Amino acid sequence: MLRGTIGLAACVTAPVWAQPGKSSGTARALVVAQIVDITASQLDVSRDFLIGSRAAWQDINAKGGINGHPVHHLPLEVDGSAGSLRAALDSIKKIPNCVALSGTAGDRAASQLVALLRQDQHDIAHVAPWLQNADLDGDNRTFPIFASRQDQIAQALKSLSIMSVPELGAVYASEQEYALYRDEVERASTVLKIKLKSYKPTGNLTRLGKSLTPDTPRILLFVGGTPELAQFTQGFDRQGQQRYVVAMADVNLQTMMQMGAARHTPVMATQVVPMVNSTLAVVRAYRETLARLFDEPPTPQSLAGYIAARYTSDVLNTVEGTLTRQSTLLTFQQRQTVDVGGFHVRFNAQKRSGSYVTQSMITPDGRLVG
Repeated sequence: MLRGTIGLAACVTAPVWAQPGKSSGTARALVVAQIVDITASQLDVSRDFLIGSRAAWQDINAKGGINGHPVHHLPLEVDGSAGSLRAALDSIKKIPNCVALSGTAGDRAASQLVALLRQDQHDIAHVAPWLQNADLDGDNRTFPIFASRQDQIAQALKSLSIMSVPELGAVYASEQEYALYRDEVERASTVLKIKLKSYKPTGNLTRLGKSLTPDTPRILLFVGGTPELAQFTQGFDRQGQQRYVVAMADVNLQTMMQMGAARHTPVMATQVVPMVNSTLAVVRAYRETLARLFDEPPTPQSLAGYIAARYTSDVLNTVEGTLTRQSTLLTFQQRQTVDVGGFHVRFNAQKRSGSYVTQSMITPDGRLVG
């Protein structure tokens, strides 16, 4: 299944993302809302993240919900615009039994939502978003449990240190990514003492790939999603110069392989969750639940959505007294260490949970390693 292709086609209308499964009753249910960005550049991540969250909440309800109360999982789609996000948040404000926002996807929507919650001073917990931007750490309403883009870059470059990387090329999927993330990537390269050369897209990414010269850095950091990376690698895949592409957690390597991309270029992608074939308890539970409820293959992004919901549930179960927005927010603000089936959530001084990063790689002979 070409997951990225399906996502792009579904973007025009409200997509049906996997089977809805059996829903639990919503009478007296607690509501947990999830905002998902369905724009083309974000859909690949949002689709999988939502599937993982849905699987988790259905399983949580089947096992008794939160302290005996069923949870109504409420996904709200946004189109990437500020007005769409504002409308989604306004609708959440009108639901009195909505106690938390959980698993916002993707990164742009999560970043915008952090700013909007700050602006409104809205007292609702924004839990486990797909937030890659480290500049937004330290917020009292947002609780990011996945590693930042800066941590991902550091881990990726650390693994390449044996190659004595003197210079890194940064390629952005669009002008929007360039505007949003260039400063953050440049700061990360400065911390790591690596010279950075940025490439701003001016149109077709395949054409950009073909325009690379022998002077282009051998290692290229790609900031964008799976379909865009596939286009870019198609542009230089058959050039004589050997290059390595390092992508962030937004990229799904399984989809890259299905699309026939990167057949001659090693592509490495960071992950902010354990490998989907891990023996950790939470990953085993994820695989079993996904197989039971949905006809979908395991991916790092849907595993992240599953972990986001499980972490939200674990903390909700510790709220003392009546579950309200205020009591939920106060409980999350304690930032207690939580063991989600072997995935440990421990908040650091920047109020982000650690820097857990793993990596997978497509080798030049087409194997997925990691």
